[in-house]
Amino acid sequence: MRLTSKGRYAVRAMLDLTSHTNGNPVRLQEISTRQGISLHYLEQLFRKLRNGRVVKSVRGPGGGYVLARSMDEISVKDILDCVGENINPARDIVGSDDESANTIEFNLSKGYFENLGIIMQEYLETTSLGDLIRKSKDIRIDAIANGVHTSIEHANSPEISV
Repeated sequence: MRLTSKGRYAVRAMLDLTSHTNGNPVRLQEISTRQGISLHYLEQLFRKLRNGRVVKSVRGPGGGYVLARSMDEISVKDILDCVGENINPARDIVGSDDESANTIEFNLSKGYFENLGIIMQEYLETTSLGDLIRKSKDIRIDAIANGVHTSIEHANSPEISV
C-alpha cells in the first residue's frame, strides 16, 4: 500500500469539514486556508468525494460542503476509495502473469500481504470520521491537562471543544 498525498489530503480535509461544519456548509477556501492545501486540489478531491456520496454540495450564498451522512457512518476507507487510493498491499505484489512465480516464496509472501490487506481493510472500514474527531478531543484534553501546547486548531468548534 502506498498512501499518496491525495489520500492524506482527502482525510485531512474531511476531518476539517467534520470539525467545522456545525450543521452549516463549509467553503473549500476555508479548508484550504486552515490546512494549507491548494484550493484547486481540494476542488478535485471534493468532486470525487461528492461523486462517492461522502459529501454534498450546497449552492448559493453561504454554500459549501456538508457531510452526506453522519460522521460515524463515514469510514476512512470510504474516503480513500472515493479518491482512488490503493489500500490493498497484495495488489502490488501479485503483478502481471509474467511476473508471477509459482514458488513457495512467492505464494508465502503473496499470502502474507493478502492477510495484511484484509487487516488494513478492516481497520480502515471500522475507523470513522467520528472516531477520529473524538480522538482529537481526547488528545486536546490530555494536552491541556498536561500543560502541553497543541497544534490542533479545532478549539473553537463546538463538536470538540473542552
